[in-house]
Amino acid sequence: MLACGFALTGYAQQAPPDTQRYNFTIQDCVNYAYTHQDSVINAGLDVKSAEYKVKETIGIGLPQVKGSASFQDYLKIPTTLLPGQFFGQPEGTFVPVQFGVKYQSSFGINADQILFDGSYLVGLKASRTYKELSIRNQIRSKIEVNVSVTKAYYQVLVSNEQLRLLNANVAQLKQQMDETIARNKQGFVEKIDVDRITVQYNNLVTDRENTLRLLALNYQVLKFQMGMPIGYGIQLKDKLEDIKLDESASLNNDTSFYHNRIEYNLAETGVALKELDLKRQKSHFLPTLKLNGAYTSSYQNNSFSNLYKMNFPSSYVGLSLEVPIFNGFQRKNQVKQSEITVLKSKNDLVNAKNGLMLQASQANVTYINGLQSLNNQKRNMNLAEDVLRVSKIKYQQGVGSSIEVTQAQTDLETADNKYIQGLYDALVSKVDLDKAYGRIQ
Repeated sequence: MLACGFALTGYAQQAPPDTQRYNFTIQDCVNYAYTHQDSVINAGLDVKSAEYKVKETIGIGLPQVKGSASFQDYLKIPTTLLPGQFFGQPEGTFVPVQFGVKYQSSFGINADQILFDGSYLVGLKASRTYKELSIRNQIRSKIEVNVSVTKAYYQVLVSNEQLRLLNANVAQLKQQMDETIARNKQGFVEKIDVDRITVQYNNLVTDRENTLRLLALNYQVLKFQMGMPIGYGIQLKDKLEDIKLDESASLNNDTSFYHNRIEYNLAETGVALKELDLKRQKSHFLPTLKLNGAYTSSYQNNSFSNLYKMNFPSSYVGLSLEVPIFNGFQRKNQVKQSEITVLKSKNDLVNAKNGLMLQASQANVTYINGLQSLNNQKRNMNLAEDVLRVSKIKYQQGVGSSIEVTQAQTDLETADNKYIQGLYDALVSKVDLDKAYGRIQ
């Protein structure tokens, strides 16, 4: 029992805690995702698999050595009929004769070595290009994870900003409601004014509670995009004011930016693979030359105990040459098909370039529009705050109505919501813009 207790104590000391807490910037979250997000991990495993594929292809050009062993027990030795005149018998007769022994065994080894094979040389290049393709797929996975994590991080920041505005509105509306209740008790305002502002206050409190729950969900979304366990805690270091949103971010006079896009690089690799397949088809017109050799030890005896006492070895070395002559024009037609595939892949590459150029233009327009909308919503929010302030002063001085104050409060809440939506749209469009111009690697 004591031993079990010590073992359990040692395990408890070594076991990781159920929850951990992190204080991360955006880049910290992205780096964490690079090592924990399953899509990136699987892409890394694909790169490892491609490395083994290259080694496998290289192995085809190395000597291929095989060993063999055999044993036969002839329960009945085969019989052959020989002409009778060989043994002094009349012509036309046959004498049954058994050739061979009861027990036979052999051990051998043979080897082949490619001296020239065009398809092997092309396949070797193709395997390395395939590895390059897997590496670029890994880069694409990292870019997608980077974009997803950054957007999720911005969503949490925006939700925090929304909660800050709601808390400020709830606080000032609570103060206004308390003042209205006090004035109602003093007989300066009607009961309907109290009810009206109470309804508005209750709705605003409900909005805040909903936002709190959504904020918790947004944190979980961020951790999911990072590949972090949901039970872990995370705090955000970066603030909204640290993010630079300006029109200069959209300016890009480099018309060759599409070369930085991983999608274009993948299309280029696809063209290279199609061209290598064309070379492989053409290589089938070339001869194949191989060096081969073998060594065999044979054993024969009618007695099993003496079977391996006598050895009859044999060996050889040689060359084998295969020259394609005619196969019904199959290879020619296969080459033509590969040529068409190469042309199609080049057309796809041009289309990919045009698509990326269009995507960048769309991202640029969306970002500029989002930025202008954000600035406009920010001005509207400031104006709504000023209108509410003036309406409250007029109401307190008896020259305004409670309906005017309530409407001003509603307009402020609407302006706040539009500002929050505009802020998120601007941040997301900035991420899309950076991705469109190949700035995220």
